[in-house]
Amino acid sequence: MSEGNGKKLRAGLIGLGMMGRHHARVLGSMEGVELVAVADPGGDAHGAANGRPVLSDVQALIAAGIDFAVVAVPTVFHTETGLALAEAGVHTLVEKPLAPDVESATLLTETFERAGLVGAVGHIERFNPSLQNLRKRLEHGELGEVFQVVTRRQGPFPNRIADVGVVKDLATHDIDSTAWVTRQPYTSVSAHTAYRSGREHEDLIAMTGRLADGTVVNHLVNWLSPMKERVTIVTGEKGCFVADTLTADLTFYANASAPTIPSWEAMQAFRGVSEGDMVRFAIPKPEPLRTELEAFRDAVLDVDGGRDRVVSMRQGLQVVRVAQAALDSAAKGITVELEA
Repeated sequence: MSEGNGKKLRAGLIGLGMMGRHHARVLGSMEGVELVAVADPGGDAHGAANGRPVLSDVQALIAAGIDFAVVAVPTVFHTETGLALAEAGVHTLVEKPLAPDVESATLLTETFERAGLVGAVGHIERFNPSLQNLRKRLEHGELGEVFQVVTRRQGPFPNRIADVGVVKDLATHDIDSTAWVTRQPYTSVSAHTAYRSGREHEDLIAMTGRLADGTVVNHLVNWLSPMKERVTIVTGEKGCFVADTLTADLTFYANASAPTIPSWEAMQAFRGVSEGDMVRFAIPKPEPLRTELEAFRDAVLDVDGGRDRVVSMRQGLQVVRVAQAALDSAAKGITVELEA
């Protein structure tokens, strides 16, 4: 980070749930930032404010005099909170998903763009070391042509989530990271959902899609499993990469370079692959949330390419569009086509 006059940015945080408490910890220790106040109508039951003022709502936070804000309230409150901050001229990072529906996400995006403010979305998986390293390797052609991206994201139900289902809470991670890692937008989506936990929202989705370059994608997401899994598998002509975003490990499985055994005539006729070397890369593993918030800080300061590193609201809007397309597909039993 480059700072001209050494003045710290005044930051505010609204929402002290699980994610909000992590934001408070990082913002409170970040170079070039002063967390001046937090806000939550329910107070600060876990002491996340660490002695800072605990305010009741977004208007009180604005009145504290802040340069930027992080919004970590439930999704249903994203729109009204974000619009209030935009009206006050406050740069804002909204936790994912950007908004509960396409219309609200569009409104937020256009409002921040018209105001000339930095509007960002907290799609934290983009900042996971394994996926950042994977993206660079794909860009450098280490996999050759990409054929398929498969993600699995499953685990127990988080009691903290009450206003959205598994698609907008969890699948949005994979929708965004897949489009970002491959640098390709979605062009079609087909999905099936299930309701097994007695809630009004879906708790399982099996989703298939296609990206603009023809890459086939598949996302399996649920919060019904006692086993926690976060994995992205990218398969291409030279092998496959496996990114485990729980451990931030990246592994490459190469296609074998040895020729097929000549006596296996049937196998010679099949243009397939066989097992080759396996490499697990040693990569630095900084905390993704800190990397994300540092990028947002730099975007507000307009230094060090910060505006290119954050997930813009325009990009967050596209994630909401794809998520809604998946829900529409499941509800209507159709494949939904998307504009690239």
